[in-house]
Amino acid sequence: MSETPAVERQVIGALGSIGSATLASRVLGFVRDMVVALAFGAGPVTDAFFVAYRIPNILRRLLGEGALSTAVIPVFTEYATVRSRDELRRLVRATFGVGLVTLIATTLAGIAAAPWILRAIAPGFTSDAAQEALAVQLTRVMFPYLVLVGLSALAMGALNAENRFFASAVGPAVSNVGMIAGVVLLARYLDPPILALAIGVLAGGVGQLLVQLPELARLGLLVAPSWEPRLPALARIARLLVAAVFGLAAVQVMVFVNTLLASLLPAGSISFLYYADRVMEFPLGIFGIALASASLPAMSRQAAEGDTRALAGTLNFALRLAVYICVPATIGLLMLRMPITRVLFERGRFTSADTVATAQALSGYAVGLVAFAGARITAQAFYAIRRPGVAVRFGILAVALNVVSAVALMGPLGHAGLAYASSIGALGNLLGLLWMARRRFGRLGGRALLVSCLRTTAAAVPLGVVCWLALPVLGVRRGFGVDVSLLLATIAGGALVFFAASAALGSPERRSLVRLGAGRRTDLTRAAEP
Repeated sequence: MSETPAVERQVIGALGSIGSATLASRVLGFVRDMVVALAFGAGPVTDAFFVAYRIPNILRRLLGEGALSTAVIPVFTEYATVRSRDELRRLVRATFGVGLVTLIATTLAGIAAAPWILRAIAPGFTSDAAQEALAVQLTRVMFPYLVLVGLSALAMGALNAENRFFASAVGPAVSNVGMIAGVVLLARYLDPPILALAIGVLAGGVGQLLVQLPELARLGLLVAPSWEPRLPALARIARLLVAAVFGLAAVQVMVFVNTLLASLLPAGSISFLYYADRVMEFPLGIFGIALASASLPAMSRQAAEGDTRALAGTLNFALRLAVYICVPATIGLLMLRMPITRVLFERGRFTSADTVATAQALSGYAVGLVAFAGARITAQAFYAIRRPGVAVRFGILAVALNVVSAVALMGPLGHAGLAYASSIGALGNLLGLLWMARRRFGRLGGRALLVSCLRTTAAAVPLGVVCWLALPVLGVRRGFGVDVSLLLATIAGGALVFFAASAALGSPERRSLVRLGAGRRTDLTRAAEP
């Protein structure tokens, strides 16, 4: 085709806004983790923080990147499309009012129940009273983040319904700035110093909400909350939210399970998994989660029109784009896991042994990158047609696979086995969702998807060769600046080789991304047109 179809242009345009903002967030996230590793290393204190941080971090992913936004966007989009502006503003007011009351009540309950929550997610901490007390303290300090991230997610739903993506997507970048500032400005004045990081989480949450307010004001949606719990649209949001929490929480439940099991392993295991997960989330967040967010509005409109064939085409397109990015990213992460980990984290109290252990966990997560992204995208199709129960059932299957695999692998492989178990669970989730999508929507373009996978894998082989040739050079430490430059040069060289190989193989996904770089502003303008 000489021109990308309108829906594909819309997805590509939204991907540009979300992906660029997410890139800034991930880069700042790495800076944050480097600061944390330098200041606190990997050990009992950071284990206590990361266990406590699992709660606000998972709430951020569920609310800011998952369930709440998935529940409100279809309803807000319907109101923005077929209802009056007054009706939309009333819905926004009511949603914020009920949401604020619910979030505050849940936060107070969480603060009170913090000791029991910690024992549930990290029972191994009970053997060390000091570590357990620190984790409880940090949990209580950070629990109000739930209110901030929940309101931010509601604001994101209102903005995305109006085809505004950047302001909400850049919020996590602002959150990372808050955490970095907390460590740099407060750590020396607090006892224990790790409290500075917890305070930084709250400061980042405030910034994440505030950065969206100007765009809401420009749209006329910066309105005061109201208490209208009987508004019919709220019941629809609530039903979608309940299902979305279970369906989209599969990966996060896996994280909880792995945290629980890792607390039974040697000290530092939780930190190794956390740092590895942060690396893996870089490509996953920029493209996997961004693609899921970008495709949901398009699939929701197609579902409302009853055009399941068009919806299946959008799903196929999003999956092919995800494969095009995630396959070379997987090969790069596997080949460069040691130099990446060393450059990002090995300084201060983070030792060479910590680098080896983190790289082992990174291998386990990296092999599941395509599955993590694909499952997230495919689940959105069922929320678009308001059949969230499908995602719920296969989310539960993924958790079960993760638990069984984790118990089987943690013995021989230690903490790395827990990372591999997460990938196994994600793969089961993806296969189940695709099977059900085939039954619900008819043919999904499986042949085109398979050809795309094979073509992308072939194009990624030269990238692997570049990485392999660079390993001897990257294995010698020459100072931070030189090491960073060499690593970035290797990644850039591998990406260029992959891009050239995919061009030689005639990859349509490459052409779509070229259009993104060449005409993203035009695409976004067209996507905003009625």
